[in-house]
Amino acid sequence: MGTRSKSGYDLGPLAAPERERLARGLSAEERRVLLDHGTEPPFCGGLLTNKEAGVYTCRLCGLPLFRSTTKFESGTGWPSFSESFDPEHITSLRDRSYGMERIEIRSRRCDGHLGHVFPDGPPPTGHRYCLNSASLAFVAGDPPPPDASA
Repeated sequence: MGTRSKSGYDLGPLAAPERERLARGLSAEERRVLLDHGTEPPFCGGLLTNKEAGVYTCRLCGLPLFRSTTKFESGTGWPSFSESFDPEHITSLRDRSYGMERIEIRSRRCDGHLGHVFPDGPPPTGHRYCLNSASLAFVAGDPPPPDASA
C-alpha cells in the first residue's frame, strides 16, 4: 500500500502488471479515453443524464472521484461536477493540445485520463470538472470503502 488520502484511500501508483490487468477489462472506447487521453463525443456518454444518488469512481482503478451531489447540468454534453470527492484523488496537468490551453485531470492512483477542469463552474467553487463518461463508473449510494478502491 502506498500513501493514503485524507479520506482513507490508497493513492500509491498501480504497478504496471496491475494496471495492465485492470486495463484488460476496459472496452475499446474506455481504453481510448483513459489510456490514450481521448475525448468522447458530446451528448453521448452513458452517465451524462444519470441523476441517481451515489459516487462516480475511476473506471480503471475504482478511486472515488465525484459525488452525485456536486453534479450539475453544464450544457456542454459531458458530465460536469463542481467539486471533487477528495482533491488528493485528482492530478492536474497543463494541456496545450489542439492549440488550446486547458487543465487536464487524471486519476491520482492509476494516471487514467478523466477530462478537464475549467474556471467557469457554479458557486461556491467556480470549478467545472468536465468528464468523459467512459472514464467513470457509478456506484449507487455510499462510496466504496477505502480498502475496496482497487
